[in-house]
Amino acid sequence: MVSIHPLAANEWRVYRDLRLQALIDSPDAFASQYEDEAARDDSAWAARVSTAAASASAHVLIAFQHTEPCGLVWCKSLDAEPPVVELFQMWVSPSSRGTGAGRALLDAAIAWAVTRNAERVCLGVTRADSPAMHLYQSSGFCPVGEPEPLRPGSALTSQPMELRLKRPE
Repeated sequence: MVSIHPLAANEWRVYRDLRLQALIDSPDAFASQYEDEAARDDSAWAARVSTAAASASAHVLIAFQHTEPCGLVWCKSLDAEPPVVELFQMWVSPSSRGTGAGRALLDAAIAWAVTRNAERVCLGVTRADSPAMHLYQSSGFCPVGEPEPLRPGSALTSQPMELRLKRPE
């Protein structure tokens, strides 16, 4: 059983633990690196989550399998015209892959984008024949623009993708 819940400000430890697990498990999926994130102290983690929880333009979603946190996605609404929501840090723990947790997180993020009247949902995904790429493609995301370096000095590239929610008038 998978459920999705918005992250509350006092749940910064849940976010920190998931984020660090994600960076250890999937270092080639993120521009951030474990060493940099692990160097943050608790007050920095708490401030990051508190700021997001209080923001009208940020929304962090946590997936739970039964009562255990097993995934996350960070959503950010941009003050663009037309409105856009960007997704970051999408990750599901290896033990919960194949349970629908990734799809549930993505669906909840898209639903939040709809409440923001977004016309597009954008993300970047490491170019590979991966479950993440398949999830995004099967959800209607399409490549846009040229691949970009995942991080400075990396041979890996990230493919910008978007999902159109509304047709421009």
